[in-house]
Amino acid sequence: MTKINVVCPHCGGVNAIPVKESYVKAACGHCKASLLDTKPLSVNAESFDRLVLNDERLIIVDFWAPWCGPCRSMAPSFEEAARNFPLKAQFVKINTEEQQQLGARFGIRSIPTVIAFRNNRIVDQFSGALPTPQIIAWVKKHL
Repeated sequence: MTKINVVCPHCGGVNAIPVKESYVKAACGHCKASLLDTKPLSVNAESFDRLVLNDERLIIVDFWAPWCGPCRSMAPSFEEAARNFPLKAQFVKINTEEQQQLGARFGIRSIPTVIAFRNNRIVDQFSGALPTPQIIAWVKKHL
């Protein structure tokens, strides 16, 4: 059976899980918390690097800032889209005010900017707020 490495959103432990079309339950082998949690993670540079280096799923990263109106208006759509991809994609939020080095590292010039990563490489990106259906369609084309 094919397995994929998944980083636990709760403890950061790396889990090798069987690849399935859908999952009823999946628990972290380290902290026993559910791996099916779809709430986007807020990360810093260290946790971001651990995630993109060790997690083999599609990583969807929203670069945003609290003062940005379009960022705030897209936040509920981003969270809703994340609920459609348990264990298929990990959604992440990076506050560019707090994590300026990450924004600079990826050349973020406008926000919101969403970047898809797979195997520590950029797969695609878009800038500007999108509604939930468009975010879902964009993610699906990269799965």
